[in-house]
Amino acid sequence: MLASTSPRRRALLEQIGVPVEVCAIEVVEELGANEDAAAYQARIVAAKLVEARSRVAAGRALLVADTEVVLDGRVLGKPLDDAHGVAMLEGLAGRSHEVRTRFALAAPELHVETVVTTVHVRALDRAVIERYVATGEGRDKAGGYAVQGRFAFAITRIDGSYTNVVGLPLAEVAVALERAGLRLLDQEASEEAM
Repeated sequence: MLASTSPRRRALLEQIGVPVEVCAIEVVEELGANEDAAAYQARIVAAKLVEARSRVAAGRALLVADTEVVLDGRVLGKPLDDAHGVAMLEGLAGRSHEVRTRFALAAPELHVETVVTTVHVRALDRAVIERYVATGEGRDKAGGYAVQGRFAFAITRIDGSYTNVVGLPLAEVAVALERAGLRLLDQEASEEAM
């Protein structure tokens, strides 16, 4: 059970042959005063897990996650409006930043892990940033951009997991799922054998 309505997370899991059922949960995601990225994500993922467990039958495998863009130790969140999106991307342009995803898998043992990827963005002038923001692609995304979309034109290098930047570090999640006894790609493997 995926406790997230993110279409990107669902698509990533389906890409590696994980059957996905979605459980929508609501957790207030507000950064506390003087709360760093690690403490914030630990708190949010724990809250998501508690909320999801209250809605899902006992014994079912449950995956929750939180992805954040972090610049100079500061969690950026999602843009409040287009002006905020422009300001975010101006801060990211010509620099590197971290994308951190913390996930928890309860299946039934609990596995919690944080994966950090460094993303390098080329220098961008304000007009280009404004045109990108006007596309609306980054409005519901941490950091105000989608690496898998149009913003790929601005990414010069990624150090670490690409899928982490999309929203879920697939290799690390796959290892956790396999340790919990879930076999990946079974359906595809049997179809290829035919």
